[in-house]
Amino acid sequence: MEEPRSGDQKQQDERPAEDWRSTVRSVIEEYIAGEKRQTEPAYKAELVEERRRRETLERRVNELVEENRRSKQIAEESDRGAQIRAELQRLGVSKVDLAFRAVKDDIVRGGDGSLVARTGEGERGLKEYLTAFVQENPELLPPRIAGGSGASSSPAAAGRSYGPDLERIRPGMSPEELQRVREQISQVAAQNLRGE
Repeated sequence: MEEPRSGDQKQQDERPAEDWRSTVRSVIEEYIAGEKRQTEPAYKAELVEERRRRETLERRVNELVEENRRSKQIAEESDRGAQIRAELQRLGVSKVDLAFRAVKDDIVRGGDGSLVARTGEGERGLKEYLTAFVQENPELLPPRIAGGSGASSSPAAAGRSYGPDLERIRPGMSPEELQRVREQISQVAAQNLRGE
């Protein structure tokens, strides 16, 4: 059996245990601090690399967003131009490009997506605006065909002969005359098809 220890001896026995604990604690703390110092530069380098990658991706996303916006704007302008030109052609305008350049700045896309013209009186529909524009500018329409009983023929038309003399067509014509008559008939037919 062990002898009971006195209070002083008990205190002395506890001190080496406390010293031992504090020594182990300090060794562990030094080890952790050393590991931290070794891994900290790697973490910092990794964070810097991640930040650089994130900034690169953000820059690329912003570029794509801007490119998409430009593409949509170009497509919208193209669609708007096509609709205006189609309506001008429907109204019978012969100088479509000239008329388009004159009206394109006045026509915009409205809140509901339809094309409207902004005028001094307010907004007007595309068809209404273009119809009024064409009526105000008849020089954009094709020239009217002059005709009727009082119309005079142009010098170019007066110099042309419109066909063979019917009295000259007869049985037994020479092959040269027959060929000339056929050519004249084909010329008249071609002129009629072209509307001359």
